[in-house]
Amino acid sequence: MGWLRERRRGRIRQTPLPDAWWSILASRVPLVHRLPPTDREELSGHTQVLLAEKHFEGAGGFELSDEIRVTIAAQAAFLLLHRRTDYFPRLVSVIVYPSLYVAPHREEDEAGIVSEGMETRAGESWSRGAIVLSWDDVQEMADHDHGARNIVLHEFAHQLDVENGPSDGVPFLADSGLREDWVRILGRAYDRLGWDLARGQGSFLDPYAGTNPAEFFAVATEAFFEAPRGLAEQVPALYGLLRRYFRQDPAAWVV
Repeated sequence: MGWLRERRRGRIRQTPLPDAWWSILASRVPLVHRLPPTDREELSGHTQVLLAEKHFEGAGGFELSDEIRVTIAAQAAFLLLHRRTDYFPRLVSVIVYPSLYVAPHREEDEAGIVSEGMETRAGESWSRGAIVLSWDDVQEMADHDHGARNIVLHEFAHQLDVENGPSDGVPFLADSGLREDWVRILGRAYDRLGWDLARGQGSFLDPYAGTNPAEFFAVATEAFFEAPRGLAEQVPALYGLLRRYFRQDPAAWVV
């Protein structure tokens, strides 16, 4: 039945984006202004497929508007441009809280000691089923002046990561050459970040990237789209790797 699904998706992508939704993108997703016109059209198609196929729901009685759904879906669609995609196949629902929320936290240290508790979060991605986001943080980080952070790009990058199995910082890579380069280049960049943090040195990437390879990929994805020129200057090999994977060159977009 795959061909029927693709045929339906094709029809959805050809449907013009409503003017009201373009207005939402213009005000809420500044990255859209940097895209070439053909990419904007592709983005609008992917946005509509995501809105049609994923279930968006508010948490704790939070009522979702078109503004919320479109803002989130359009940012996620940046990760799909120029590539064959199955639209985050493990993702079913996008759950949105009005602001930061509290969730259970479990952590095991190197000695095997497990600590449990509650922590405040802006977002999270589950390997099967859902992404959870804080709308306040989505709005704040969608602002292009906010720096290299973007919670939507971060959590949807995790969904790319798990398409081929565990969350390990290695998304599905059909090209064997790219797979080999991915392990080598991303591995070196991750190790270098760890060394810099251990020495108390600064890093272009948010220190959270040093948590594990999965978080490194997600944080690097944020920087690739939100601060591409800085990433290209500071970690050129990593930028080049992500450019090959995403088949985009955000550093060359018109500012």
